[in-house]
Amino acid sequence: MDLDLSGRHALVCGASEGIGAAAARELALLGADVTVLARREHALADVVASLHAQDGQAHGALAVDMDDSAGLAAAVADLVARKPVHILVNNTAGPPGGAASEAEDDAYLATFRRHLIGGQTLLRAVLPGMREAGYGRLVNVISTSVKEPIPNLGVSNTVRGAVAAWAKTLATELAPHGITVNNVLPGFTETGRLAGLIKANAEKAGTSEDAIARGMLATVPAGRFARAEETAAAIAFLCSPAAAFINGVNLPVDGGRTKSL
Repeated sequence: MDLDLSGRHALVCGASEGIGAAAARELALLGADVTVLARREHALADVVASLHAQDGQAHGALAVDMDDSAGLAAAVADLVARKPVHILVNNTAGPPGGAASEAEDDAYLATFRRHLIGGQTLLRAVLPGMREAGYGRLVNVISTSVKEPIPNLGVSNTVRGAVAAWAKTLATELAPHGITVNNVLPGFTETGRLAGLIKANAEKAGTSEDAIARGMLATVPAGRFARAEETAAAIAFLCSPAAAFINGVNLPVDGGRTKSL
């Protein structure tokens, strides 16, 4: 199985912690040069220091806010001018929870800008390098909500679905250029995002965080939360040469929780 990413350059978003940081580490282990992107420069420096580096591998960081479309475009344009990107892991923190019917208009607009417009901004910057290389991988880290909406995540459910439709459209458009576009759908994963949701749900329900966590685990056939490294392994595989004929899929990494096909 060809998993070798030597000579490829990966841009991994939301890489200061959690799934993004874990994906950066997996891609570095497969031989890719990795640039990690997030807002917190100091956190990114720690991630870069943790990346495996063989002779010839060079890793770096890009501190920029996905909510700043102009700043994001400029930063990534400068990056690809110096070093074309062949792999884009589009991973961004989700919005706060809440009912769809109660969300403010601005909550939808801000989330759409961060997730879909941000992804489009990144894609436009990296696409020329992918086309020239005849090799490209775009992996969007979204949510199992694109298959089954998750209660009390109204804004996230809505915008994640839009990203999934965007990705499916791109998969058809870009396949002739040797570029694949796929979505990884994490289930309940041990990250700061999950801890925040558990805390918020416990406060809203007037119960303990342990009770909320037990209720979540009861829906997972595997009986546990995922580790970020397990989701990262799926991401890394989809970025590899071995996954060249996998295109336009939604891949749940959820311990069997999603009941739909």
